[in-house]
Amino acid sequence: MSGADGPLAERLVSTERALTVLHVSLHHPAQDPDTFANVPARLQHDTSPLLVGRGPDAHLRLQLPRLSRRHLSLEPYREKGSALLTFCLKALSRKGCVWVNGLTLSFLEQVPLSVVNRVAFSGIQMVVRVEGGTSLEAFVCCFHLSPSPLIHRPQAEETDEWESTS
Repeated sequence: MSGADGPLAERLVSTERALTVLHVSLHHPAQDPDTFANVPARLQHDTSPLLVGRGPDAHLRLQLPRLSRRHLSLEPYREKGSALLTFCLKALSRKGCVWVNGLTLSFLEQVPLSVVNRVAFSGIQMVVRVEGGTSLEAFVCCFHLSPSPLIHRPQAEETDEWESTS
């Protein structure tokens, strides 16, 4: 019987390695511990959309008054010819918008995610790094709370460069 446990254990470990991992860093400037009180360190999810919001049905619940009950979703899919799970981010809020890698999304607009993604909504800054996997049954989110801002939008600076060039 112990011989049967070996292959089963190996299959479980290889399935775990095959899962796509989303490394999600979160920051809010208010630094209120209640905002991220319901954020788990790790969340394994099936391949249905992962909902982000303040509602009871949200998989990632954040406590902010301006956040919709269903604010956005991370939706896994597979591109034709690819074995890897990829993701798009869809805006679900009718009132608020979501900023993703320089694009502003309105209600029901979506954008495919790249390997590293910068997302902002309702004052929250989120960086999502996708580590591809081949499992089509589930994916894992690993959450990290950052005390420092994650997204810097540099402003154009005025210089006197043209004056100093001959």
